[in-house]
Amino acid sequence: MRIDVVTLFPEMFGVVRDLGVTGRAHAQGRWQLRTWNPRDFTHDVHRTVDDRPYGGGPGMVMMAGPLEAAVSAAQRSRAEQGLGPAPVALLAPVGRRYDQAGAEALAASDGLILICGRYEGVDQRFIDRCVTHEISLGDFVLSGGEIAALAVIDAAVRLLPGVLNDGDSALQDSFNDTLSGLLDSPHYTRPEVYEGEPVPAPLLSGHHANIARWRRDRSLALTAARRPELIDAARAKGWLNKLDERFLAELAGSPLPADTTPSRRRRPRKASGADTAPSTAGASKPTDAA
Repeated sequence: MRIDVVTLFPEMFGVVRDLGVTGRAHAQGRWQLRTWNPRDFTHDVHRTVDDRPYGGGPGMVMMAGPLEAAVSAAQRSRAEQGLGPAPVALLAPVGRRYDQAGAEALAASDGLILICGRYEGVDQRFIDRCVTHEISLGDFVLSGGEIAALAVIDAAVRLLPGVLNDGDSALQDSFNDTLSGLLDSPHYTRPEVYEGEPVPAPLLSGHHANIARWRRDRSLALTAARRPELIDAARAKGWLNKLDERFLAELAGSPLPADTTPSRRRRPRKASGADTAPSTAGASKPTDAA
C-alpha cells in the first residue's frame, strides 16, 4: 500500500513514517509514504498557494493550480512504480465519515492520494477536476487536514498483515465484525489488585468459555450505554444471539422468559463389525473459544 499526501507541512507525517508500529512497518517496506508540497509547484518568488476569496469574506482559499500539479506529480510517480491511478481524497467537513470499514477498505487497496486543505478552504474547481472522495473524521473543524490524514493513515496501516505483533489483535478492536461491530470490552493487566481494585474474577478463572462470555457481556453493556445505535445495527444484521439478547433484556430491567426448548441429543450409533473405530478423516482440531 502506498499513501501520497499533498500538504504544506510534510514534516508532520514523520509521526506515522518513523514512530510506533506504523514507523516499524514503513521501515520494513509494508507500506510507503510520499509527501508533495504544493509550494514546490508554484512559479512566483513567494511560492504562493492561496489568495483572497472571490465574493469577499474572511480567510484565504487554496489555489487550484499548485494542488492539481502536485496531484499529477503523485499520479505519475505511482505510474512509474507500476501502480494504477489512485483515488484522490480531500479531508473536509462535508466528507463521508471515516470508520473502521473505511480503514479496512484502504488497507486492502493499493492506497490513495490524500489532500490536506488549509486556510478557509480549497478552490472548488480543483475539487471538481481532481477529487474523487471526501473524508471527514466527525462534526468538528481542524486548522488543516494533516491531523485527520494522520488518523486515516494510522487506522489503515495497523491492519496490514504483519504490522501488529499479534495478528489477532486487530480482530478485537472496537467496531470490528468479530465483535459484531460493538465496542470492545475493558482490559486488565498486572498487578492483580491495584489500589484495592481486583481484576474481575472471570478473567482469572482460566475457563475460556466463561472469559469469552464475560467479555461479550461487558462489550454489550458498554455499547448499550455509550453507543446504543451500534446495538441496533448488530441486531439488524443478525449478529446478536439468544444469550446476547437475554443479557441486554436483563440489563434493561426486562428479563426474557426462560428458554424451555428441549435440547436435542444425538442417539449413539450402533457399532458394526466393519466400523469398530471412529474415522478421523476430515476432522478438525478443536479450538478454544476466543
